[in-house]
Amino acid sequence: MKHVKLILLPVFLFGSLAFCTSKTDSNDGRKEPLPSQNDTEIMPGADRPSVYLPKLRNKRVALAVNQTSVLTQGESKHLVDFLLEEGISVQKVFVPEHGFRGNADAGEKVENQVDPKTGLPLVSLYGDSKKPSQEALADVDVVIFDIQDVGVRFYTFISTLHYLMEACAEQGKPLMIMDRPNPNGDYVDGPVLQPGFESFVGMHPIPVVHGLTVGELAQMINGEGWLKGGINAEIDIITIKNWQHSDAYSLPEKPSPNLPNDLSIRLYPSLCFFEGTDISLGRGTVFPFQVYGYPDPKFGEFTFTPVSIEGMSKNPPQQDKVCYGKDLRSEPLSHRFTLDYLLEAFRIADTGTGFFNAFFDKLAGSDQLRKAILDGASATEIRESWEEDLDNYRRIRANYLIYD
Repeated sequence: MKHVKLILLPVFLFGSLAFCTSKTDSNDGRKEPLPSQNDTEIMPGADRPSVYLPKLRNKRVALAVNQTSVLTQGESKHLVDFLLEEGISVQKVFVPEHGFRGNADAGEKVENQVDPKTGLPLVSLYGDSKKPSQEALADVDVVIFDIQDVGVRFYTFISTLHYLMEACAEQGKPLMIMDRPNPNGDYVDGPVLQPGFESFVGMHPIPVVHGLTVGELAQMINGEGWLKGGINAEIDIITIKNWQHSDAYSLPEKPSPNLPNDLSIRLYPSLCFFEGTDISLGRGTVFPFQVYGYPDPKFGEFTFTPVSIEGMSKNPPQQDKVCYGKDLRSEPLSHRFTLDYLLEAFRIADTGTGFFNAFFDKLAGSDQLRKAILDGASATEIRESWEEDLDNYRRIRANYLIYD
């Protein structure tokens, strides 16, 4: 496996398919304005301006972006800053969960506001509405989506992508997707979401670890007719250069407040199920999604105390309580999805149905996982129950892959 390690950089913020899809992977002979130092270095779509700038000239542009929307070749800068410097007519910025700067809590409402540096309107897609209105798109010729995903069904940026695609399709606006590597893109695993359990933390019948980039997922959303009324969005994918699914990838910016490093991103698919219980997964510490525990010594010898941390977790579960549990910070970066942590915590808690809250089934994508755990099923038995759905998904996924 090729492993590409990028240094965490500061974010310079303002303070060919029949369903109308194109994949852009050629620069038509133009030289990249920001050249890579290595011909084999991974280049996300945003780092390929010679491909997309000609398409944006004389267009009114809106962007769905956050703190991850950076160009890393040459001097690191935010995509919005770069486009403004290039004379592109940026009209507004659509803002997802966690806000434009990525420092809002999970689930915290994001408000409309004006960016103080540029004067650009910041239009929330995680407030009263999660879908751009007709009015919001009226003065726009093209929309750009450039947000780093982590390849997990309940990570809400792909839900924002869905609603953006739907709005663009309804209003006849093209959507340009700056594709980025999936740091969990080397495998597929977990239960597939079942009909009737759709929510903003799971909108599509895909497994927990879906093994797609946002560009590949956008093709699947179009191709499988998942937008309202089966409409298709016109999408133009600015592809990643020098990346394939087996390549490990270290993100240049943390994708959300509580995924601070590579290991937390790899552990996220396994530990996020604790959000559907009273178990702490380390929110309110400097190592979220790398530990888990509960205020009872029977859960383990390792201890941590969640506290309020501005910009990460203002009101973490089990705040100011000593939690006992497991320290997973020595896990390898090759870590893959497992049920072991969840099943062990359930066994130790010994509280039956009281172990779960109402959010658990939304994360799982059905009530089957919860019922199987309550029935005493083993990890092997649970995995066997979703293998047929996974096999079907893998066959569908193969139709939409852009990268090997």
